[in-house]
Amino acid sequence: MNLRYNWTKEEIREIYDTPFIDLVYRAASVHREHHNPREVQVSSLLSIKTGGCPEDCAYCPQAARYHTDVEVEKLLPLSEVIKSAEKAKLGGASRFCMGAAWREVRDNSDFDRVLEMVEAVNALDMEVCCTLGMLTEDQAKRLAASGVYAYNHNLDTSEEHYGEIISTREYGDRLDTLKHVRKSGMTICSGGIIGMGESIDDRLGMLVTLTSFNPHPESVPINALVPVKGTPLADQPTVSIWEMVKMIATTRIVMPHSVVRLSAGRTNMSDEGQALCFMAGANSIFAGDKLLTTPNPDFNEDMELFKVLGLVPKKARKRETVKPEAV
Repeated sequence: MNLRYNWTKEEIREIYDTPFIDLVYRAASVHREHHNPREVQVSSLLSIKTGGCPEDCAYCPQAARYHTDVEVEKLLPLSEVIKSAEKAKLGGASRFCMGAAWREVRDNSDFDRVLEMVEAVNALDMEVCCTLGMLTEDQAKRLAASGVYAYNHNLDTSEEHYGEIISTREYGDRLDTLKHVRKSGMTICSGGIIGMGESIDDRLGMLVTLTSFNPHPESVPINALVPVKGTPLADQPTVSIWEMVKMIATTRIVMPHSVVRLSAGRTNMSDEGQALCFMAGANSIFAGDKLLTTPNPDFNEDMELFKVLGLVPKKARKRETVKPEAV
């Protein structure tokens, strides 16, 4: 299957509307063509700076303007980050992602400390991922030089629906950061959230944007909204497993080389539902009892499920294998 960067929403909609069994079969076939179907990349996510974010992302309990149970905390000390990374590695994780509740990275002592954290985790032979908000081109280069393998910056939804979810930054700001990430040589981790009141067309519109990147994002997280009390989306209904599987299958077909991550919302999914997601092309998960501030299955549960399904954790790759791409 040839890689394409000019998918239209109508073409992707035709894939999405394929009868369920046929869609999963097609996605599984594409998955097996480009990936080892038994390997799943396991990531662990740590909030290194929690709460107090000035943004108004409607789904996020870390926004300072919402009344949630999340308390504002300072940047974690280096020793605690290393301890968490070592624990994650023992649990089977090959990638360690550090997230800070910032709108954007600032050139200050906190950023210098993050770079130290990156170097320390990199020394553990783990892939290092960061999600710190918007970046300048120079900041992206500094992160890459320190050993960051992947930078996460989700599009969240379609450009058309974006204004309903966030007003404190533009869709173009997200795209600019991703351009800086690509130019620096870091890999791109970018996906979105379903279940925020968006239409099917909005979900597929997000995929149109992601597939227009050349090369495609190396990692594409598909999150199911975890409604949190105190946020504007607190009363949203839970996304059905069928919608999740269809979204993962469609993503796998249009971005065959990308790692598709089954991300937030797994605590609401049965083992059987997750198995369908893996069959449909998901080959990455977040493991550990928290995703920043929301619940997540712990390592032991996931390893038990892997054993039942015959899956194995994928080994880490070093960032030196990534070459800078022209934008």
